Amino acid sequence: MAELNEYGQLVGDPVPNWQGAGLLMRKLLQGRSCRLEPMNTTQHAADLFDAFAQAEDERDWTWLGSVRPISVAATEVWLQGKIDDAGLVPFAVIDVHTGRAVGVVCLMAIDRANGTVEIGHVSWSARMKRSVISTEAVWLLLREAFACGYRRVEWKCDVLNTASRQAAERIGFTFEGRFRQRMVRKGRNRDSDWLSIIDGEWPALDAALQGWLAQSNFDANGQQLRRLESFRQ
Repeated sequence: MAELNEYGQLVGDPVPNWQGAGLLMRKLLQGRSCRLEPMNTTQHAADLFDAFAQAEDERDWTWLGSVRPISVAATEVWLQGKIDDAGLVPFAVIDVHTGRAVGVVCLMAIDRANGTVEIGHVSWSARMKRSVISTEAVWLLLREAFACGYRRVEWKCDVLNTASRQAAERIGFTFEGRFRQRMVRKGRNRDSDWLSIIDGEWPALDAALQGWLAQSNFDANGQQLRRLESFRQ
């Protein structure tokens, strides 16, 4: 709770012994249905090109800053740009059942001094959208961020990308507000919605996500028995 200082002014809660958050590493994050591997063009470009090529059109790229790569070579260039960016911790999402890369995601906007980080560059192929993999991949990143002492994990999306906002809210992100004319994206205005999960919320959300992700929550055909929302009730 806010408290009064010696001048009678309200000030924020103290954060005892705060020394900043830890370093986020480019390392393997292992889950049950997927794993996140540090991005590597040699290992991941061909798989990712093939996974993204399964889509019939470009609709999945409408609100992204990039466009769908047209070749393995173009995929390599796209991935290398993320690998070379010191401000990103980039991962390829690997389907453990096939061993092939099916998506891309990064930790970004990393502010260790204040303990904030964003999950971004989210590029899911048709092979992982609306699947256990897409939820588990985000859970692995959330788990890593909070384990490293971050106080806040952010999710930002184009206000017109309702699927992205709905996916974040399903996981447990809270909508905080709308930044008007936040950027120009592909020659068009983008207003951005901001959402977050903070450390005090994480234990309950983590328990709900682990409950939903448990093998016992899925039938022999891989269909969920209970919706994620029910684990938070």
